Amino acid sequence: MIRLFKVKEKQKELAENANGGVPIKKQTAGELRLHKDISELNLPKSCAISFPNGKDDLMNFEVSIRPDEGYYFGGTFLFSFQVSPIYPHEAPKVKCKTKVYHPNIDLEGNVCLNILREDWKPVLNINTIIYGLYHLFTEPNYEDPLNHDAAAVLRDNPKMFESNVRRAMAGGYVGQTFFPRCI
Repeated sequence: MIRLFKVKEKQKELAENANGGVPIKKQTAGELRLHKDISELNLPKSCAISFPNGKDDLMNFEVSIRPDEGYYFGGTFLFSFQVSPIYPHEAPKVKCKTKVYHPNIDLEGNVCLNILREDWKPVLNINTIIYGLYHLFTEPNYEDPLNHDAAAVLRDNPKMFESNVRRAMAGGYVGQTFFPRCI
């Protein structure tokens, strides 16, 4: 049996090489979907996306979030995204690069957001994740914490939590942990 698509691919490759052209790297389905997601982004004014490795590496990018309300108002928080070639069948890996006092983000930058874990579905996209991250800063959730100490303070003493957030964002200690300035 002749494999028609393999024959066509080989002919195309030979033609490109014969013309002195550089063979074109074929994009994965994940890259194609990510390109679509990025081209359709509708971010809040307080969020921005950047590509530290250049536009040729769409699979690794950063998002900065500057909440315009809530406990984290005025701070700037940077997240790195690593997208798998099998995206959207697997959620991107998201890490917070800014050390933050937050019930849903631990001191290593791991993020507790349901749509990045058990509630991920291929119909979700990068825009949805960014809005989810933004929502973590406008309404932190003490019921599903990664930083249990911050969650307990938020639950039991919201005024103390607010004070701890302000101290951490200004660059200071909360308990035994030092937080660099992020305002």
